[in-house]
Amino acid sequence: MIDSTAPSANDRVAAMLTHLGGIFFGFIPSLVVLLVAKDSTPWLVAQVKEALNFQLTMLIAIVVSIVLIFVVVGVFLIWAVGIAIVVFSIIAAVKANQGEAYSYPLTIRMVK
Repeated sequence: MIDSTAPSANDRVAAMLTHLGGIFFGFIPSLVVLLVAKDSTPWLVAQVKEALNFQLTMLIAIVVSIVLIFVVVGVFLIWAVGIAIVVFSIIAAVKANQGEAYSYPLTIRMVK
């Protein structure tokens, strides 16, 4: 018997690509997928919103890091933010591919 609450293969792939796209293109992939698939399954919409919130939070962290470069701390922060983006996006992509919902840590929930 098939679980009707489980995300479809297409939803899992879309969520996975959205999470991975954030590594290279920031918040753009998640914003595009949210606008295109806003009437899709609740699981996909929730994952895309989660990715968008994370990428927007990381954008804020990058801007703060750039400002703090003038006091040297920003150099280390920008590296830490970059590593966090890659690591958490890969974890989220793997979880999405498995059909599990993933919630990013250190995220400001701006899009609900």
